[in-house]
Amino acid sequence: MDDSVVTILVLLCVFLGLAFALFYAQQTASIVVAPNGDVDSRNRLLEDGKNNEKVLQEVEKIQKLIADGANSFLFREYFYIAIFVAGFSVVLLLLLGFMDSWRNAGFAVLSFVLGAITSVGCGYLGMRIAVFSNARTAVMAMQNGEEGYRRAFITAFKAGCVMGFALVSIGILMLYILVNIVKYSYPGALTDIDKTRQMYEAIAGYGLGGSTVALFGRVGGGIYTKAADVGADLVGKVENALNEDSPKNPAVIADNVGDNVGDIAGMGADLFGSFAESSCAAMVIAAASPELYRSWPALCFPLALCSCGIVVCFFTTFVSTHLYTVRSAETIEPSLKLQIGISTLLMTPTVYIVCFYFLPSNFTIAGKAVKNWYVFFCIGCGLWSGMIIGFITEYYTSNRFSPVIEVAGACRTGAATNIIFGLALGYKSVIVPVFCLAITIYVSYSLAGMYGIAVAALGILSTLPISLTIDAYGPICDNAGGIAEMAGMPEDVREKTDALDAAGNTTAAIGKGFAIGSAALVSLALFGAFVTTVKLDTEGVNILQPFQFAGLLVGAMLPYWFSAMTMKSVGKAALDMVEEVRDQIRKEPRILDGTVPPNYERCITISTDASLREMISPALLVVTTPIIVGFLFGVRCLAGVLAGALVSGVQMAISSSNTGGAWDNAKKYIEAGKMENERKGGAVHKAAVIGDTVGDPLKDTSGPSLNILIKLMAIIISIWPCFL
Repeated sequence: MDDSVVTILVLLCVFLGLAFALFYAQQTASIVVAPNGDVDSRNRLLEDGKNNEKVLQEVEKIQKLIADGANSFLFREYFYIAIFVAGFSVVLLLLLGFMDSWRNAGFAVLSFVLGAITSVGCGYLGMRIAVFSNARTAVMAMQNGEEGYRRAFITAFKAGCVMGFALVSIGILMLYILVNIVKYSYPGALTDIDKTRQMYEAIAGYGLGGSTVALFGRVGGGIYTKAADVGADLVGKVENALNEDSPKNPAVIADNVGDNVGDIAGMGADLFGSFAESSCAAMVIAAASPELYRSWPALCFPLALCSCGIVVCFFTTFVSTHLYTVRSAETIEPSLKLQIGISTLLMTPTVYIVCFYFLPSNFTIAGKAVKNWYVFFCIGCGLWSGMIIGFITEYYTSNRFSPVIEVAGACRTGAATNIIFGLALGYKSVIVPVFCLAITIYVSYSLAGMYGIAVAALGILSTLPISLTIDAYGPICDNAGGIAEMAGMPEDVREKTDALDAAGNTTAAIGKGFAIGSAALVSLALFGAFVTTVKLDTEGVNILQPFQFAGLLVGAMLPYWFSAMTMKSVGKAALDMVEEVRDQIRKEPRILDGTVPPNYERCITISTDASLREMISPALLVVTTPIIVGFLFGVRCLAGVLAGALVSGVQMAISSSNTGGAWDNAKKYIEAGKMENERKGGAVHKAAVIGDTVGDPLKDTSGPSLNILIKLMAIIISIWPCFL
């Protein structure tokens, strides 16, 4: 295949994705929110039309508060990230320059900085889209009956598409530009295997930059959102029996801000990091193959695969927007579920075509003879495992199925039984995903070695635009519900947004499942590259030896240490928030009457300061551990640490995410009146709220952050020749 074909394919798919995102962004922007706008029959609010202007004024005011709070937090967080990136770039340059070569060091640092900048940009873009579309989703939910469900769903879904397609397109474009820059800066690359490998090892810094920003985004954003959420729930709902997003609750705006900075900006940076690392891992491993390193299309195979995924997801979205449209609460989850199934079905033959045209029919890698259809099966295992993990996650987190209904029923006897049932659900939900990953790893390694595992991770992420779409959909609907209540919209509007949000909780858990599964595979691929580089693949890693076994135990402990740090950080920040909310109500009781507005800005400041302060220690633990272990105890101990962290981190991440998601939807199940004689504000509902409050840091802070822990540790050691 001619080299120009790769460029044409990648650029065409990227520009299609960007154009599609821009088109949906313009459609979302056309929805009228401003009170002096032309409210016509397409954007009709209340039936009598008398309160349109008042409602829209409140909507615009609340949206501005949320947007300002999110901007304030992200700008301060990115300031600290910029300082870290600058300092770490200097350290990286000096260490790699003295230990390897200044050329490789320079390009590794360039890749690192570019990956960090791209990740920051993607996270900020996601946040801007979310705060732009949440009010418009609430406005559309005010349509009567089925039309309200349909238009609100399509608005949130299209906004999610903007993030999904824009993020993936930008990520592919930036990585392809970087690959070409480095390619032309390494004379002899693609003809000399050592230079080709050096070229791609330098590019591995792109994934490191993406995951570094993702770590800060997930941890900092997670602490922010859960501090506000816990404070709002404990004082607002439990102590004062306020509604979910009552404007009388001082922490309510901070809670809505947190949905954007944690679940949108943090999640976008997280999945971008997974894409960048899996692509870089596949390229680095491919550069060691005598047949692949001479072929530019074969080396760019990961980018071609993900580019074709954009086209597949482009056609898949029309199912939810035009064919299977949402008309009621019962059709929301099936519509989103179809996105996963259809994209997987369409992607399967696409993978075969890409493998057939971009890879040689036979090649060797690490001494293993591989055929291009072997690679197809590796990617297919990852692709279908991702779909199964998504459906299993839905089963354990959706209140349409028995596990969550059982958790809701356990609330009748109090918060204790609710927590017991929820923890058991989370532990049980690990079984099928782990078997899926185990089978994928076995098949992929048997067919194509570590290259097979790396492309299996790409298989999970090949439909990333859809994964990001349904993941971003949830926080947008959550914010829409908050805006609807605070703006004084009718009760039936809140019922619609709650139904949309309940499905969003499930899809967010599905997105976390995709991220965790791909993180496990890409970390294992990077681990394989590490043991090959330090010659442990031939000598072996014997876990019965003291250093290896000690490293294994320490590595398995690290996710627990990391989770403890993040959860305690949420607890400390939540303590400050609870005291602030109580203090405001104590000093001004008229807040509860609605005659005096709360001080929202003070709560936003508390969440911002606490999250930025508390995110430093967990981040340092992840970044410094592989460096310290490698320097002080050697590569064998480090191999044990990485293996232990990978094995225990995957289990904890899946369990934590699903437990928290189940508790949240159990609460919404009760609030929707689906349990006989149980309503909001009763003892059963309070037990469900306590369970949801306990689960918040699990599903939105420690759980999602664990997959970044294992990815970041793995990619740090993959670019550190000073361990040799």
